[in-house]
Amino acid sequence: MLDNREAGPTALRMQIGARLRRMREDRGIGRAEAGAAIRGSESKMCRLELGRHGFKVRDVLDLLDLYGIEDEDERESFVELVQEAKKPGWWQSYGDVVPSWFEQYVGLEQSATTIRSYEVQYIPGLLQTQEYARAVIGLEHFDAGYDGLDRRLTVRLTRQKILFRSVTPVRLWAVIDEAALRRPIGGTATMRAQVEHLIAVAEALPNVNIQILPFAAGGHLALGGPVTIIRFGEDELDDVVYLEQLTSARYPEGREAERYQHIMDLLAIRAAPPARSITLLKELVKEF
Repeated sequence: MLDNREAGPTALRMQIGARLRRMREDRGIGRAEAGAAIRGSESKMCRLELGRHGFKVRDVLDLLDLYGIEDEDERESFVELVQEAKKPGWWQSYGDVVPSWFEQYVGLEQSATTIRSYEVQYIPGLLQTQEYARAVIGLEHFDAGYDGLDRRLTVRLTRQKILFRSVTPVRLWAVIDEAALRRPIGGTATMRAQVEHLIAVAEALPNVNIQILPFAAGGHLALGGPVTIIRFGEDELDDVVYLEQLTSARYPEGREAERYQHIMDLLAIRAAPPARSITLLKELVKEF
């Protein structure tokens, strides 16, 4: 039975959707039929089962009726979780500077137990210093006249708290391309402080592993852009692959998602091990 009140709203929606999907499949009911039962379409049912759309209590109860769930305790558990999932996450108060496509990712990130990422352009957001993050945000929103820069900066720095939680901190495994380390974002002083921060975090936090992918590793399959894979504590939830683009994001599924999982495994193999990566970072500090 679902019961995870400590999960964020995004993870709760995903748990509810995953459980309802299994119920539907166990009873041999198609998405179109289930969608019709809640006065919706097959595509709406798909979004609900993936946790990418908020649930209404009425819809959940109608689906439980369709699936023959009569146990009052189980039905009440669903209702409580739906109501819990309606509570806004802290990031939703920054809707003026967080686009909807990125808001969904932040919700996933805040509910994760493990995050694996590869970055080629910038230092991962969860590992950026304040000054480095300010410089990156200024580049990303160069045409906005710095409107909302401080609020965007607050969102980025607040996201990092998941690494420092006293209870169940998120485990981060980051592969950083050497190109991101040598791109002088914000100037020499900012880059030196950023590299020193990476060393400090990697040495102090057992839940953070940093690997450097040096130029010497040659070409690889992920040259096209950043890749993030999010894992949750609930066994019933699949890993989520997130591909961020300039003004949108994609969430590959099925075989495409499996391919990115494989690519991430290969990157971890080709990158320098964590201990060697710290040594490379210390050598880079001297260059700055």
